Amino acid sequence: MKITSLGYRTDLMLLQLSGSELTDQGEYVVVRTPANPTFWWGNYLLFRTPFAPGDTAARLATFRDEFPSAAHVAIGIDTTAGEVGAEDEVTAAGFEIERSTVMTATEVKAPARPNDSSQYRFLSSDEDWEQLVELSLAANPREMPGYEEFNRLRVQAERALVETGHARWFGAFDGDRLQASLGLASDGSDVARFQNVQTHPDDRGRGIAGTLVHRASRYGLDELKVRTLVMVADPDYLAIRIYRALGFGDNEVQLQLTRRPADMES
Repeated sequence: MKITSLGYRTDLMLLQLSGSELTDQGEYVVVRTPANPTFWWGNYLLFRTPFAPGDTAARLATFRDEFPSAAHVAIGIDTTAGEVGAEDEVTAAGFEIERSTVMTATEVKAPARPNDSSQYRFLSSDEDWEQLVELSLAANPREMPGYEEFNRLRVQAERALVETGHARWFGAFDGDRLQASLGLASDGSDVARFQNVQTHPDDRGRGIAGTLVHRASRYGLDELKVRTLVMVADPDYLAIRIYRALGFGDNEVQLQLTRRPADMES
């Protein structure tokens, strides 16, 4: 399956390793995650071309045909430059447009302000993984029905990736308390993808995230022997400066279009 975007290529790699189903329909790829049906970016369509004028209604109809019971609409475009196409038409249909920065590194620098007071290790016990659910809710709070269950199912999928040998999940701890976490996954190729870098609000601004990303990067380069580390970041959030300082460079723009359940027509 040919995918141009490095962001989507590594997204699909991780989803497939986690048990998601990919179906290539030529014009688009169907991504399904039966184990977590409310996971928007586990249940979406990835179109190979931007929106031409008049495409929006047809692509919405295609999504409804593929996901008739979904309360959301999620559509990706396999572009490296963030080109939507008929953007006015897309936004008029109620889509939110999110452009993320796909970053890569083949070597990393030590953090300028390392944190040596936390303990850094892999997540391993049931208690560690339960704390990851709580950390996800604290780091990314949202008032949405089913959000806690979505996070729990996502963490189960992340743990399964670790248990099948496709990923490691790293944590920073204050004693037994999880302060920050991230995943690093690979399919055995020369590329490894970071997942869900997150720090508890009470522990931000202390150099923990930069230290954790650096340690995980060194693990990928030294232990997994990968050649390229991939990170997808919000260009407007302060964490992107941390990744750049560690040696990650901006490589592509990843494009996601979402209509939230509350925006759906009845």
